[in-house]
Amino acid sequence: MPARPSSETRRPWVLLFVAVCLVAVNMRMTITGIGPLLEDIADDRGTTAAALGGLASVPLLVWAAVSPLAHGIAARIGVERAVGWSLAVLAAGTVWRSLPGGSLSLWFGTVCIGAALAIGNVLMPAVVRRDFGSRIPLVMGVYSALLSAFGAVGAGIVVPIAHFEAGDGAELGWRIALLATGAPVPIALIVWIVATRRAAARAASAGALSGDPQGDFLVTSTGTLTTIRRGTAGRRVWRDPVAWAVASYMGLQSLPFYTLSTWLAPIQSSHGRTAVEAGVDVMIYQLAGIAGSICLPLLYRGAMRRWLAALVPVAIGVSVTGIVLETGPALLWLCIAGFCAGASLGLSLMFMAIRAREQETASALSGMAQSVGYLVAAAGPVLFGLVHEFSGGWGAPLVLLLVFGFGQLIAGVAAGRERFVFRG
Repeated sequence: MPARPSSETRRPWVLLFVAVCLVAVNMRMTITGIGPLLEDIADDRGTTAAALGGLASVPLLVWAAVSPLAHGIAARIGVERAVGWSLAVLAAGTVWRSLPGGSLSLWFGTVCIGAALAIGNVLMPAVVRRDFGSRIPLVMGVYSALLSAFGAVGAGIVVPIAHFEAGDGAELGWRIALLATGAPVPIALIVWIVATRRAAARAASAGALSGDPQGDFLVTSTGTLTTIRRGTAGRRVWRDPVAWAVASYMGLQSLPFYTLSTWLAPIQSSHGRTAVEAGVDVMIYQLAGIAGSICLPLLYRGAMRRWLAALVPVAIGVSVTGIVLETGPALLWLCIAGFCAGASLGLSLMFMAIRAREQETASALSGMAQSVGYLVAAAGPVLFGLVHEFSGGWGAPLVLLLVFGFGQLIAGVAAGRERFVFRG
């Protein structure tokens, strides 16, 4: 019988778990604050909120471009360093975005933020699969819940901060508000460095580091070694039908989430809500996603394993219709939409892990799915804004969201089948 792990053996797992949680905290906060501040930024820049709708799509476009590179970057410098550098770039981009002056800082800072988040978004599901073994469902549930929770915090705090009056009576403004969303990044970076260095030292002392002429880079985990062949899975995954089902679901669930995160505040303002109340509505929508992420392991069992991914977009379509057309209490619709958005996100991340048999495949699938997915999602805020501007109302943009929701239903049917990448 194997020896029971000592307290020293268990301690690195706890520290790694804390580090993963802190990384999750920063994967949404810096971008979900844009939507509630669109009108403030537009007034300051002398443009319209519709014209700035593309600002919310910039991180998604950058994710689509950078996500396929994450696997190769990790191969060259290591997963730990790749995530660490992404956090450092995230901090720099957050500061750059808030610098005074012309619009270049706003746009280029957002590009840096998008590039940094792309690396973290792709590598973290693979890190969880690598380091947490039988604890994957628990860690992925907590991870996705934190994404929703602190995405909501980012959306909820920016408007009160922006309109907070300093000692001279002047408001802090949108720049300080966006800067505040990056406050947890340095903490996450420090803990990540400490946690990964201890894990690497422990693996080295256990003899887990050794050369392998068959592989191109080594991934150390708590007591195990994984060797990944560079480029093998990264190229093949683009031709796999199961990978495309996961990628399609990722994109079609992300599109309504980022569209609503960007345009929910303007929609609620048009219904008579104040700017602060509309910001709170966005926060409620995203907070409800926490419940969806946490409840996912309870829902994803039995026959629902096959059909949950297809049923969720139906509920999203009904709730979004209620929000846009005010066919019922807004709080109810916000909670349903948010709950289902959290479940959709959790399903997407779970598919990246459970539809792959190996960590290398999971990393390649994550990069491919998020690249395709966020390219699809990036079109959402822009198209929604353009349709709203040309139609003058919210009915036509709603129809657009419902069409994409039907696509998510179809993708959910395909992704819900028990098949695996390279083996489906």
